[in-house]
Amino acid sequence: QVQLVESGGGLVQPGGSLRLSCAASGFIFSINAMGWYRQAPGKQRELVAAITSGGSTNYADSVKGRFIISRDNAKNTVYLQMNSLKPEDTAVYYCNADITSTLSARRWWGQGTQVTVSS
Repeated sequence: QVQLVESGGGLVQPGGSLRLSCAASGFIFSINAMGWYRQAPGKQRELVAAITSGGSTNYADSVKGRFIISRDNAKNTVYLQMNSLKPEDTAVYYCNADITSTLSARRWWGQGTQVTVSS
């Protein structure tokens, strides 16, 4: 079985920073792409950023220049450094990973972590 565990969410003032982490564990052979999505109340889940196993990155236009995605392949962990946060960044953030394990090759999701940007 595979599990993704997120951490690092919370309440921050506008202009502040947060760093999210997401660690994959279980019987993992390999991890391809990893990424972060978010879902605000009343809105659809949207891609925030993604990173391939080789380190190529992709960002939503709304976060370019403010967020940085990175990964530590030795730790099976993906990070999202969020700077210059705005109230519109408030959402539940979900990580995902395309994982080949002993039983399957599929996309796994974390449980979500709340990020609230408010003064």
